[in-house]
Amino acid sequence: MSIRLALYQPDIAQNAGTLARLGTCLGLELHIIEPAGFPVGDAGFRRAGMDYLDRATIRRHASFEAFEAWRLAGQARLLLATTRGAIPYVDFRFAAGDVLLLGRESAGVPEPVHAAADARLLIPLAAGARSLNVAIAGAMIAGEALRQLRDFPAGAAAG
Repeated sequence: MSIRLALYQPDIAQNAGTLARLGTCLGLELHIIEPAGFPVGDAGFRRAGMDYLDRATIRRHASFEAFEAWRLAGQARLLLATTRGAIPYVDFRFAAGDVLLLGRESAGVPEPVHAAADARLLIPLAAGARSLNVAIAGAMIAGEALRQLRDFPAGAAAG
């Protein structure tokens, strides 16, 4: 089992669609923690996900509490990508089954969600930069996790 991506109450359909496409291409599940700021069938979501959405594995959770019940039942670690992170993502040791949580574009995650994370991962940025687009951050961290785990999709060249 590979890592999984999760979006906490995403605001922007295009970012969620991009991450659904990424998940399809890399063999990763995408979990959407509701409520989303758009209908999951939104045109922007479909446009960004393109024809990959029909093959995407997307699981929706009605709330963070429902997501946590699912995660804890599977004993998966929760890794939060955050500008308040303590560990640069390239220094973190990923494990199969980890769940990478990406916060809401407009507000990140609330404190109780921050506190629930087993690790808080940081992407080091240039001085004065605030944050990256959530889809780009997710792709960077997922790429590092797959590299460490050597868990690329079948037939893909792993470098």
